[in-house]
Amino acid sequence: MDALPPSPPAIEIVVTGRPLPMAAGAAAYSSLTLTPERLAGTASGRLEDALRDIAGLSSFRRTDSRSANPTSQGLTLRALGGNAASRALVLLDGVPIADPFAGYLPFAAIDPARLASARITRGGGGGAFGAGAVAGTLELTSAGPELLSPVSLSAAYGSRDSIEASAGLAVPLSGGFVTANLRHDQGDGFFLVPESQRGPIDIAARYRSTGGSLRAVVPAGPDTEVQASFRAFTDERTRGLDLVTSSSEGADASLRIIHRGEWAVDALAFVQARNFTSTFAAVAADRRSATPSLDQFKTPATGLGARLEVRPPLPFDLQLGIDWRRNTGTTNEFFRFAGGRYDGLREAGGTTSTAGAYAEASIDVSPALTLTAGGRVDRWHIAEGRLIESVIGGGAITQSLLTPSRSGTRGTARTGLILKPVDTLSLRAAAYTGFRLPTPNELYRPFRVGADATAANPALGLERAAGVEAGLDWQPIPAARLAITGFVNRLDGAISNVTLARGPGTFPQVGFVSAAGSYRQRTNLDRVDTRGFEADASLTAAGFTATLSAAYADARVRASGPALSLDGLRPAQSPTTSVSGTLAWAGGPVGLSTTVRHTAAAFEDDQNLRRLPPATTLDAGARLALGRRLALTLRGENLTDTEVVSGIANNGILDLAQPRTIWVGLSFTG
Repeated sequence: MDALPPSPPAIEIVVTGRPLPMAAGAAAYSSLTLTPERLAGTASGRLEDALRDIAGLSSFRRTDSRSANPTSQGLTLRALGGNAASRALVLLDGVPIADPFAGYLPFAAIDPARLASARITRGGGGGAFGAGAVAGTLELTSAGPELLSPVSLSAAYGSRDSIEASAGLAVPLSGGFVTANLRHDQGDGFFLVPESQRGPIDIAARYRSTGGSLRAVVPAGPDTEVQASFRAFTDERTRGLDLVTSSSEGADASLRIIHRGEWAVDALAFVQARNFTSTFAAVAADRRSATPSLDQFKTPATGLGARLEVRPPLPFDLQLGIDWRRNTGTTNEFFRFAGGRYDGLREAGGTTSTAGAYAEASIDVSPALTLTAGGRVDRWHIAEGRLIESVIGGGAITQSLLTPSRSGTRGTARTGLILKPVDTLSLRAAAYTGFRLPTPNELYRPFRVGADATAANPALGLERAAGVEAGLDWQPIPAARLAITGFVNRLDGAISNVTLARGPGTFPQVGFVSAAGSYRQRTNLDRVDTRGFEADASLTAAGFTATLSAAYADARVRASGPALSLDGLRPAQSPTTSVSGTLAWAGGPVGLSTTVRHTAAAFEDDQNLRRLPPATTLDAGARLALGRRLALTLRGENLTDTEVVSGIANNGILDLAQPRTIWVGLSFTG
């Protein structure tokens, strides 16, 4: 009897949970990647703090997600700003995470200890979802079992009765894996107003947030994997007064298919469901009393999107893709408080969408020269815009602004080269364009901050970015790296809150503004010009790791017409210089780190009248292993207790960022 033929060799299926690899041409653009150790190793334990390691990347305010108004938490780079909307495209596993209505980023919803990397690409973006990346692109990648323990538990107690607790799982499933995480943060908070300016109504800025995520990655064939993610969060903050609060909540879900065969494919679909509430108050000059001024009691928003990218088998890298995004949201507010109650009701909102196609190629002309070029064409649409105000009770309409739909087509491109004269040195140059649609919040929602009032502008046009840069990457040994980049950028049509008049007076959309306030409107400036440089360096030796990131950006407003008074001034909340340096050491059971950060002076307002002083802070952390699975941690934020001024009101009242905060905690991995 003949012997049976041998069994075919088993096909090894490898599931990674990662995206497709970057093209070789991506190195032509200024970029920096944060490691999982650094993301999880900051003194605050918060994502936005870890991102401050990237000099030149900043939120609109210096406060973090424990005390800031959430809507102030957009990211930008190279001082390309003017208001709090995010000008950097932020992706988590390929999915945009910005709020669909206001464009802010829900930092409290993301646990940095569950990330594998954070990669920033500075400058205008192309590629997937490139509409919106006028200042840069931040790509966050979730960690898998190769970085996460099967079971992880941690708890920490900090100053002012602060609590931080998290639990995580990373387990095999059907040839793939599942990760899950739950995190809770709360604290009594600190006083936002300095002691010398406080009144009886001032209280500490309490906060409470809870977030969870579930991610499954399973094989669907030898070269294909399915990545399914779900994330939900709640976030509540009190901003120094009982009458000034905010809450946000959301649930995001996505499904992604990665195929790594001869024809590589990346297909993605996602949905975001968000809600936001906020209350504001008018404060008496002596800070002995406050009166409600606005109750933003419901702001539902929905984001939808999809993407398909293919990479054909060619002798060079080629990415071909299409994508679509739709953001819609509506704010519902009570306003005009008198006689112990509100008598005005406001509804404002609308929809924005983009549908685009893109192509990007990278070609190795020789072992020493790589060229890259890409382009996008987007069809954009702004629709369903409305601002409706009525009298509570009677229902009489007092203001009704219904905005006609509009649409257009926009092309953008980027190109670059990498030249390697020797193995240890890369020279690079790049040029790019990009654009951003205004958010529904910018288009349709008027708002107040203290005595100041800002009107919406449904006629806002696109922000349009263009820039060039050149730089070098030098790596003389594997453990040392230096990157330097010089850049010139411009943002045409930059959206800014422009001061048009000072009170007292009655103005469109916002009504009466007192003598202590200013009347502003969101307006497209002619442009913002910025030029400067960035430098990133790292060195590892004898258990020590040193990193340094520095950025200088000289940004100037170019304006005419009603905004002429701003011509030549700096954009609000845009420091010229930022520096971050960290020195860490790990030896046996002990780990130590210290971080110094410096932010130069900036201006609170568009008129450059209220100067925010520079600030230098010192953070530190220590970790002691108590066996194989248990560790003791000690962390300190702002150890010198530097007074970091985040804002200055018209009447000179300061708004402060995080003071000295000490944490002690335990962590378990099993």
